[in-house]
Amino acid sequence: MTQPSPPTSGDVVIRQGSIVVQRLFDIAYATDLVRLEALCANVEGSSGSRARLAATPDKAVTFGNPPLTLPLSGLSLELDGETLDCAVSANFYDFGALTLAIDVPVRERSWPALVALSRAVDRALGPTATQAPWAALCEQAVQRAAPALTRPARERLQEDYLLIVVREFDAPLSARELLSRIDPVPLLSGEDRELSESARADLLRQRYSYYADDLVLLTWDRAFIVEPRGESDVADVLEVANAQLLELRYYDELLDAELPQMYDEVERARHARGLLAARHFAHLARRLHTQVAEVTELTEKVDNALQVTEDVYLARVYSAALTLFRVPTVAAAVDRKLAIVRDTYTALYEEASARRAELLEIAIVVLILIEIVMGLLKW
Repeated sequence: MTQPSPPTSGDVVIRQGSIVVQRLFDIAYATDLVRLEALCANVEGSSGSRARLAATPDKAVTFGNPPLTLPLSGLSLELDGETLDCAVSANFYDFGALTLAIDVPVRERSWPALVALSRAVDRALGPTATQAPWAALCEQAVQRAAPALTRPARERLQEDYLLIVVREFDAPLSARELLSRIDPVPLLSGEDRELSESARADLLRQRYSYYADDLVLLTWDRAFIVEPRGESDVADVLEVANAQLLELRYYDELLDAELPQMYDEVERARHARGLLAARHFAHLARRLHTQVAEVTELTEKVDNALQVTEDVYLARVYSAALTLFRVPTVAAAVDRKLAIVRDTYTALYEEASARRAELLEIAIVVLILIEIVMGLLKW
């Protein structure tokens, strides 16, 4: 009797899902979400909604200030000779980040076809795409939000992320069964060539499941999510983690540019003389104090963008994403540079006080000498 051949990835059919390409921009120092929500409410067909984790109780997770989601005009993508209509949305965060998402639908595709589609999407919309619509979409979103933006950015720092989400297979599959029938590595790596065992192990290291039939595989630049209940909580926390990385990168680069300028200004202040020197030190100290206050305020908003408390599974995914995206590393670098600026501010304030004290002492001595001279002249 002939034995049946083992199942292959071609046997797995994705009945419903999507490939979501995200591009994140730093667009401003801050965004007034309440004002933006009011502005959108006055425009027909453009009302926004505040993000909320659908499957997670409110007490288990806390948004510092939930982002505002706005629908944008959809677009059609030509991918390997196939035209797909895609939904587009924009998420505004109060700390000045914007996430644009293009949702490419996936219906009735075999596993190899899903892998091929993800590569076509990456070529069309990924970081190396030359004709991607991101600049135009960003400008559209920024123009709509312009009255609610504080200090719009001149240069927009960017991050990107790819989500492959499966909501339904042609037959129910547990995560264990799915992984025995498909190889997720080509999907997660985007590579055509076979990877080494160590590289495969690295890609599959961040694997999470809560129910038997859901699955999350995380990598640095993309994630594979199986969510039969249609919930978006995992995708939402991954977006928040990416937004935090974006903003911390912005402040890291800002402080990188500020430190050499700060050293030059301190040197110039030290070469000034008399009253002018004290004024230089005081002015520079005030400027540094203002910058420390602004960066600290915004980084606290970023840190508190999402607090996961009682949902252990979501907390694990969120914590893993933060570590994978190097958010703690960048945050530590920002803190070190802020500490340097704070120490410099303290030193400048003390030096300015010392210079003023010197000037006051000189003024007192001069007044005493004038009194002595005036007294001798009377004699």
